[in-house]
Amino acid sequence: MKIGAIIEARMNSNRLPGKVLLKAAGKTFLKHLIERINKVSKIKNIVVATTVNKQDIEIVKFCKKNKIKYFRGSEENVMERVIAAAKKHKIDVIVEITGDCPAIDPNIISQCLEIYLKNKVDYVTNCHVRSYPDGMDVQVYKLQTLIKSSKMTNNRLDKEHVTLHIRKNPKKFSAIHMLPPQDIFWPELGLTLDEHQDYYMLKTIFEYFYKKKNIFFSCLDIINFLKINKNIRNINRFVKRKNNA
Repeated sequence: MKIGAIIEARMNSNRLPGKVLLKAAGKTFLKHLIERINKVSKIKNIVVATTVNKQDIEIVKFCKKNKIKYFRGSEENVMERVIAAAKKHKIDVIVEITGDCPAIDPNIISQCLEIYLKNKVDYVTNCHVRSYPDGMDVQVYKLQTLIKSSKMTNNRLDKEHVTLHIRKNPKKFSAIHMLPPQDIFWPELGLTLDEHQDYYMLKTIFEYFYKKKNIFFSCLDIINFLKINKNIRNINRFVKRKNNA
């Protein structure tokens, strides 16, 4: 059983174009994300699933330069893109993380994966019931589960939001929804890279912790930092988030 992370990433964001290749602390956010996922010992394979859109050649160039595996597929049908990426790179268990979560805590990824591996369920996530800060989102499921889901729906939203059909059908797909310990319960906190305000806030966070030599800072580290620094916490407080993962 081969466990692999699939990162959905593209340049053509309406709200913040080219966001995954913006930089903080001397690295692109995509590089930060990959390095953080690499801290999870059971993940042996990381694939960036981008699109055939000509703008995404920049992501391909980044992957080639950094010797990172990648796959190019449909821009709209993200479900099929993830399936094809997993098939090409022979991934059996998918750890799905979106490219706009550069500050994701490796410990949270590990916890989600461990829960999946130790329980006979189709799907484990921490983002269906919003309780963790937005931007700590991880989903784990088998490739075969996603293939089964894809054959059961032709809904456009289901195809765009990879696991939406799974989450809408709890009688057909068994699931565990992770909830955080109280010290990192902060569902209103946005740590995802959606708009310019998010960029300024995340850039500040990364540069602060890099100066402190705490490169793999945790979700709790971020929360403690933001509780003390209200001005930074408020940078993106009015950004509206999308509901579908």
